[in-house]
Amino acid sequence: MNRLREHIEEITPITDEEFDYIQTFFTLKKVRKNQFLIHEGDEVKHEFLALDGIFKVFYIDEDGKEHILQFAKKNWWMTDYVGFFKQKNSKMFVECLKDGEVVSLTLQGREKLASEFHKMDHFFRIKLTNGYIALQQRIILLLSSTPQQRYEEFSRLYPDLISQIPKKYVAEYLGVSRETLSRLYSNNNK
Repeated sequence: MNRLREHIEEITPITDEEFDYIQTFFTLKKVRKNQFLIHEGDEVKHEFLALDGIFKVFYIDEDGKEHILQFAKKNWWMTDYVGFFKQKNSKMFVECLKDGEVVSLTLQGREKLASEFHKMDHFFRIKLTNGYIALQQRIILLLSSTPQQRYEEFSRLYPDLISQIPKKYVAEYLGVSRETLSRLYSNNNK
C-alpha cells in the first residue's frame, strides 16, 4: 500500500495516522493478463487505481466492434464512470493487458473519505479534473486531427505504452485500421 500513499502524496501530504485510516477503504488485488475487472452488464461497485500493469477500458458497439476509450498504467484510475457515479450497470469492459495490481475503492468509500478529509476531497477533485482534461483533449484530437497527428501525439504522450500494447489495440484507440497504423509506424521509424 506504500504505492497508494505515494500516489496520494503526489498531490497532498498525509500523516501516518491519516494513511492508516485511508487505506482501510481500499482493497488490493492482483490481476492477470486477460482478466476482467468489469464486464458489460456488471454492477459497477468500484473504481480502480493501477499500481502496476496495463489495462484497457473499452466498449463493444452493436456491430461487435471494439472501441477503446482508455489505457491505464501505473497511477492511472479506471472504471466505467457512468456506471460508477450513477450506480448503474456497466456498458464498458475493463481488461488487464499486462499482469499487475490494482487497489479498488467504492463510491461510498470515496464519498466518506472526501467528506472526512479535506485533503482527500482535494485529491479526488484534482484527479477528476485531470481526467476531464485528458478526455477533452482526446476528443478534440479524434475530431480534428489526422491519423498521423493522432499517432504522433500518442507516441509523444505514451512512449512506454506503444511498445507494450498490441498494435491492434493502439489502432483501435487511435480510430484507424491496423494497416494504417503499420504505415504510420513505418513512417515514424524511418
